[in-house]
Amino acid sequence: MHLDTLKLDNTSEYSTGFDPVNDAILSIDEVMSLVSADKEAVDNVIRQRLHSDIALVNQLGHYIISSGGKRLRPVLLLLSARAFGYQGYHHIPLAAVVEFIHTATLLHDDVVDASDMRRGKETANAIWGNEASVLVGDFLYSRAFQMMVEVGSMPAMDILAGATNVIAEGEVMQLMNCNEPNTTEDVYLEVIRYKTAKLFEAASKLGAVISGRSEEEIDAMSRYGMHLGTAFQLVDDALDYSASSDQIGKNIGDDLAEGKPTLPLIYVMRHGNSEQVNIVREAIEKGGRDSIDQVIDAVVSTGALDYTYKAARAEADKAISFLDVLPGSPYKQALISVAEFSVSRSF
Repeated sequence: MHLDTLKLDNTSEYSTGFDPVNDAILSIDEVMSLVSADKEAVDNVIRQRLHSDIALVNQLGHYIISSGGKRLRPVLLLLSARAFGYQGYHHIPLAAVVEFIHTATLLHDDVVDASDMRRGKETANAIWGNEASVLVGDFLYSRAFQMMVEVGSMPAMDILAGATNVIAEGEVMQLMNCNEPNTTEDVYLEVIRYKTAKLFEAASKLGAVISGRSEEEIDAMSRYGMHLGTAFQLVDDALDYSASSDQIGKNIGDDLAEGKPTLPLIYVMRHGNSEQVNIVREAIEKGGRDSIDQVIDAVVSTGALDYTYKAARAEADKAISFLDVLPGSPYKQALISVAEFSVSRSF
């Protein structure tokens, strides 16, 4: 599909029914409804550009793309663009590119982590095997880069290519830290800013870039996305020890099983008593879920969960502070609401 054939609804932001002066926090469903026309256009692009003459690529690609999720990263791009009054069409294919990159990382992550459940469903590698998952992930990466070229924006290509590279580095950094109980909080934060926050950052930044905004505005949206993505991952890591499998759509204790020293565990290593420290140290070094109950007890009793949620709250507040560059609008309020959702969610 040629990009010039995209037809978008460029109605005014004030036709949405939202009061741009009202500072009430929107629900995540209200956020999604605000960009529903754009989101539908993105979904159409995704379905069309997933097509391949290879049946397995179609089958596996459609399975993972359609397996749930709110398309939060592409929605950030849509909201950012609309918040700056963007009236073009490049935000649609670029949002699809962001989703393809994210999906490719999920396919590769599940292979590396030997995961068998995501979003409450079997992972692609559990159904089709590791080889097919890796190769279809590669297909999604390459298709994403084809679409970047079609958009024809060198700044956008630079942002997305750079983000893809940093995410890969983050994956390697995380692998290096697995089964390492002496990982510091600073190292942990660096990993999640590479691995998770970078795509949030790129998506938020792209909306300002394609709108032709100033360097100050572009930098502010970049920082918004970085802090938002960090908050999002911090909450993910807390939920691994405080939610149920049904809530979060994956197995509880997955991080522990993989020997990942996330912030709740790092906090216990710093502040727990000798027994708690030894339990967590052994769990990180060996991996597995054999001591999951004792680890959860240590995480809860030392205040590690509270500490992690407070860290996420601080990151979300920083993210919101950078939205001061935006004029008042429903889209700005939606971006604030996404930051609030990142720390209040239970899934």
